[in-house]
Amino acid sequence: MNRTTTYTDPRLAFATEYRELSQPVRQRFDGSSTALSVLHGRDLRGKIAIVTGANTGIGFETARSLAFHGCRVILACRDLKKAEKAIQKIQEERENVMCETLHLDLSSLHSVKEAADQFKQKYRTLHILILNAGVFAVPYELTKDGYETTFQVNHLSHFYFTLLLEHPIRSCHNSRVVVVSSECHRFSSLRTVEDFHQLTLSPPAYKYWFMGAYNDSKLCNILFAQELARRWPSVSVFSCHPGNMVSSSLPRYSCLLRLLFTLVRPFTKSLQQGASTQVFCATAPELEGVTGVYFNNCYRCNTSSAALDSALASRLWSVSQEMIISVMKKDKFLETAQKRHML
Repeated sequence: MNRTTTYTDPRLAFATEYRELSQPVRQRFDGSSTALSVLHGRDLRGKIAIVTGANTGIGFETARSLAFHGCRVILACRDLKKAEKAIQKIQEERENVMCETLHLDLSSLHSVKEAADQFKQKYRTLHILILNAGVFAVPYELTKDGYETTFQVNHLSHFYFTLLLEHPIRSCHNSRVVVVSSECHRFSSLRTVEDFHQLTLSPPAYKYWFMGAYNDSKLCNILFAQELARRWPSVSVFSCHPGNMVSSSLPRYSCLLRLLFTLVRPFTKSLQQGASTQVFCATAPELEGVTGVYFNNCYRCNTSSAALDSALASRLWSVSQEMIISVMKKDKFLETAQKRHML
């Protein structure tokens, strides 16, 4: 009627409150909100953020939105050329944005350590860590470290990367870690403590099903976030679901899934809408002091019962550490053997 555009969903006039939290928080955004609308009016100058997998899709929109509001954004990606092109694209839209690349190959724990060391050599603090990168529907393949690819890329390497960045994260006031999970976690077959061992988390080829591996990895994301929130009480830790079948490069390994994602494209979120929830978790002022919460559509959401099981979270943490230590010991042994051979 007024020939004007509003970026506030009128349904939010009937929004409820997060009464489960320490203090009631009114809902301001929903599934139709974009990352840029979440950040409207915010000044993030002085903040440093790392976004993994930020060269494309939801990760790119997340990095772009944070950079537009003054945040120094580090695009942690496997392909540095694609990351540099992504930064050029952001700079073409907005001058004076602060973006840089960081080489991070999540299929290699050695690369993860190198990336963390490189960051710590340059920066002492990290305000925002968004663990966005992930793979879906990949054929069965082992990583350089001998673990199943979906499990290592989606969970194990992100777990290791976060622990390596403990000091710069915990050195900040109100620092935040956002773990991008999925509603698919509800379909995970992991149910008991006995399920959390290496042969289940990183199964052999004859037990592998791409959808099952993805569901399990997304449950691991939430369990990791819950346990991290318990162990690092001074850091706000969140897990979130970006949206269902958002049109991105996620289904790139399957022609059938690419077709399916294309067909449902008119009925799903845009990439900007897909980035909104993780940006909300990373920046919303009303979430200061809040931790260990799962969000969907920028709103606090209940997880599956398995995702809230503290015994499962503790067991996953222990097994993940054991798997990383095993690789580190093997690398050290090989390095020593090579030196002796050279001598």
